[in-house]
Amino acid sequence: MTEVIMPKMGDGMEEGTLVEWLKKEGEKVKTGEVIGNIQTDKATLELESPGSGILGGILVQPGQTVPVGIPIAALLKEGETLPADWGSADRKAAPAKEEEDASPAAATTGAAASSVGGTAVADRVKASPLAKKLAAANHIDLNHLVGSGPGGRIVEKDVQAAIGNGSVATKPAPAAATSAPAPSFQPIAPTAEDTKVPLNFLRKIIAERTTHAKSTVPHFYVTLEVDMEPVLQLRSLFESQESGKVSINDFVVKATALALQQMPEVNATFQGDHILRHGAVHIGIAAAVDDGLLVPVIKNAHAMSLRQLSDRARELVKKARDGKLLPDEMSGSTFSISNMGMLDVDTFGAIINEPNAGIIAVSSTRKRPVVTDEDELEIRTMMNITGSFDHRVVDGAIGAKFMNVVRGFLQNPTRLLQ
Repeated sequence: MTEVIMPKMGDGMEEGTLVEWLKKEGEKVKTGEVIGNIQTDKATLELESPGSGILGGILVQPGQTVPVGIPIAALLKEGETLPADWGSADRKAAPAKEEEDASPAAATTGAAASSVGGTAVADRVKASPLAKKLAAANHIDLNHLVGSGPGGRIVEKDVQAAIGNGSVATKPAPAAATSAPAPSFQPIAPTAEDTKVPLNFLRKIIAERTTHAKSTVPHFYVTLEVDMEPVLQLRSLFESQESGKVSINDFVVKATALALQQMPEVNATFQGDHILRHGAVHIGIAAAVDDGLLVPVIKNAHAMSLRQLSDRARELVKKARDGKLLPDEMSGSTFSISNMGMLDVDTFGAIINEPNAGIIAVSSTRKRPVVTDEDELEIRTMMNITGSFDHRVVDGAIGAKFMNVVRGFLQNPTRLLQ
């Protein structure tokens, strides 16, 4: 017999939540075959079979959370039976909390089972989390699709094909559908009565970490106004050369990486009896997802060109929203950036992403009248950036100097190309 345990998928992982089993008890599986999906505090990951055999003795049901290393099922050889103590109290997982009983898979993945005609698809159709999310967003009935994945599992390309050829009926989902809000922040219909909304797995982690950061890290804030006209001009040059779009955030990431190299005292972590200054610059970029917020990390950002940073950021954000980030792609940041420029905000202060000593909040660009050094009035595109710093690591003067270095790079963006 081979035990299927809750795997440790990253150094920081201590427990995982089973989202769904993709194989049923009694089915034969092969080594490396995907048999389920697991939600960590950062992403939804595939559970691969540790061996070949017959899946049996399932101890954990969708929605349950168990520590890493705990048996959750078994793989049996032909004719083999489960041990007499299998399923005893010391092996079983703690039951899911009562408030999480409703749509546990939806609460942990942000993509509830698509429901067409009142029938829950996820209960009967084998499909990847991304396929379910895409089907729910486009009102596709997964019962009508033939999967091209392992064991007939429906994957993203199957749903994309159905959307593209229009061969599948796409009647609107009923009003009671439990699909998670899209990143476009669709409004929630008001009700006359109070509504109890259970916390999903990611929201719990966000609550714990932001509360800890805000209550234990002494924050201070520095806000500067940046003239973005030079960046916009350089950005238009990139587009005119058909070399691909570069976002304003890409320029901010590059400017921040260079500023951290210039001021390593900010690229640091408070560690109780000492401060650790990091040799490399790894920048976390906050990305809004259906369930909340993830922070994928651009490793060695200081060594990348602006184009490389742009491509890597785009890749990581897409993976975050598709639920495909790997644990290593969400760990090890030394500084972070949170951009709400697309949400029409004048300024905001971000909560530090521990164990970083700082984070920059990027606001929207605005056309404003500006008095030049020659006392002339011009209309310029301006943008506010606010740095949040850990006062145990960074003093006020250092934080202010750092923000001015970042502004200097943005107002002279050709330096970012060197």
